[in-house]
Amino acid sequence: MQNFITLAQIDEAAQAIKSRISIQPVVGIILGSGLNGLADSVQNPVYIPYGEVPHFPVSTVEGHAGRFVIGELEGKPVLVMQGRIHYYEGYTMQQVTLPIRVMQRMGIPNLIVTNAAGGVNPNFTPGDVMLITDQINFVGMGGLNPLIGPNFDEIGFRFSDMSQPYDREYADLARKIAKEKGITLQEGVYTGLSGPSFESPADLRFLHMVGTDAVGMSTVPEVIIARHGNMRVLGISGISNKANLDGSTITSHVEVMEAGKIITPKIETIVRGMLHVM
Repeated sequence: MQNFITLAQIDEAAQAIKSRISIQPVVGIILGSGLNGLADSVQNPVYIPYGEVPHFPVSTVEGHAGRFVIGELEGKPVLVMQGRIHYYEGYTMQQVTLPIRVMQRMGIPNLIVTNAAGGVNPNFTPGDVMLITDQINFVGMGGLNPLIGPNFDEIGFRFSDMSQPYDREYADLARKIAKEKGITLQEGVYTGLSGPSFESPADLRFLHMVGTDAVGMSTVPEVIIARHGNMRVLGISGISNKANLDGSTITSHVEVMEAGKIITPKIETIVRGMLHVM
């Protein structure tokens, strides 16, 4: 039987972080592959490597620094995850989503989640930014929902409503900010797969058929846990590569990292604007 993470372990991790900071973050921000630059703008930063937090998994992927950066951004106290943990690294879904549980026990009510994603929508091109309006929990449908196991009644209900995974008011504000700043903001449905292999052309044709606009290897489990604890969520995908629906091109992690250099300034502008209204 799987050994599930306990509430006591979550609280121990949360307390370890709280003991090293003097502010109360109100926004958690998760930075995806190639999007680490925003963390460098945090003022009066406190750096906490994941390996120094009790019970915490450690990020092993290139482009993920694997640490918390806690301080102020746009005058707002924030907790930034400079890199995330993925299921494909060999961790359980509860370990992957432990950072969200810790945020909840620290009293953080808002989450901005970003990722690098493949553009399945034929109208998307690398370098685009997509507002996530909904998600397909493909991995969870196959039996890997992060809520499997004992429920934390102190945090949320056993059967968590997912009718609005992404906060509609925050989405409207993101649209307004993008328009004011001259950023073309695509919109669509993000589908979460396990990875680490990229999708085959047949995979992608199937995903396109069922309504996927962008596909990646993260985010969905994090958002499920965030909503279980009633956090308000804004999701943004950086379109790092065009999905290979016909098998004519090869996708690489290097391509994803390079696209991040174009995407990061756009996402940073939107995130900075959102911090003024969260």
